[in-house]
Amino acid sequence: MAYVDGFVLAVPTANKEAYTAFAKKALPLFREYGATRLMECWGNDVPRGKTTDFYGAVKAEESESVVFSWLEWPSKEVRDAGMKKMMEDPRMKEMGEMPFDGQRMIFGGFEPIVEG
Repeated sequence: MAYVDGFVLAVPTANKEAYTAFAKKALPLFREYGATRLMECWGNDVPRGKTTDFYGAVKAEESESVVFSWLEWPSKEVRDAGMKKMMEDPRMKEMGEMPFDGQRMIFGGFEPIVEG
């Protein structure tokens, strides 16, 4: 069964091009290590809530945009092995500094229960 890693993060709006370039560099590595799909989505209709919202979840500042992304893997086992190899790959360090504050990124692994 497929497995999904989900991410929500705040990226300085001025870094949109840098973030896009960073994601495009990472895509071939994720594919090499087993990911079947990568989606990077720049928020353009993200409402601010009264109780909770994406902005608050990642402590986004006024000058930042919310990014929602996910990786799809064939299975959790492929994901676990692939992510381990990816983090050990020297090409990750060669990609340079992330164009966002990784400490405010929310992420997790998810087992699909309904697919359409």
